Amino acid sequence: MAKTIQVRVDEHLKNSVDELFSSLGLDTSTAIRMFLVACMEADGIPVAVRKESWEERNERLAAAEAYRKAGGKYLTAEESLANMRAAMERGRAARNEAHWSVADGA
Repeated sequence: MAKTIQVRVDEHLKNSVDELFSSLGLDTSTAIRMFLVACMEADGIPVAVRKESWEERNERLAAAEAYRKAGGKYLTAEESLANMRAAMERGRAARNEAHWSVADGA
């Protein structure tokens, strides 16, 4: 079941991040969900996410295009979400196993 998180931020910050995320092709809710999933995968605060320079973006896009032309496969959005969910479940299972190992004195 989905839960709602509400966060109060000042208007300037909200408008600024909306603009930033929009420039990255995201809405704010999606960016926050991505952050939460990344936290679970990192088991902590993940590395900084920043906007690329045009040079970095063009290099990344050229590499992606070369990969695709060479027959490389990209995941669909659904496959990516399934992988994230599986990673979160593996993390939960590992933490539960560690918890019970400590509780049992193992």
